[in-house]
Amino acid sequence: MTMTENTRSWLPELKPLHGAGATLLAATGFAAAFGASSCCALPLFLGAVGLGGAWLVSLAVVAAPYRTALLAVASICLVGGALLVWRRRVAASCGPGAACGRSALTRATILILSLTTILTALGFVFA
Repeated sequence: MTMTENTRSWLPELKPLHGAGATLLAATGFAAAFGASSCCALPLFLGAVGLGGAWLVSLAVVAAPYRTALLAVASICLVGGALLVWRRRVAASCGPGAACGRSALTRATILILSLTTILTALGFVFA
């Protein structure tokens, strides 16, 4: 028995995390959209629902010079994440007798992509 085979025998089998690419793109797009809309759209929205948005001033000062780049990154990540989610849904077509349902990761990814869409749209409106 070689050392490699001996080492692998006690390591747990790692399963690939399916859907991680779409979730990573969605999270990156959300962070970029949050930064891009932090100067105008988010404080206005938070004030409308009765929450304070003054804490966003420090983020807005840092993100303001990079607003165009943040909106571009958010848009690219939004489109890429949506394409990966759509491709996964097409590839996972259900056969007869198979259980068809969305995983928690897919639902979370779709929620993050939806929030990213709203923040990106608000960022473009107030740009």
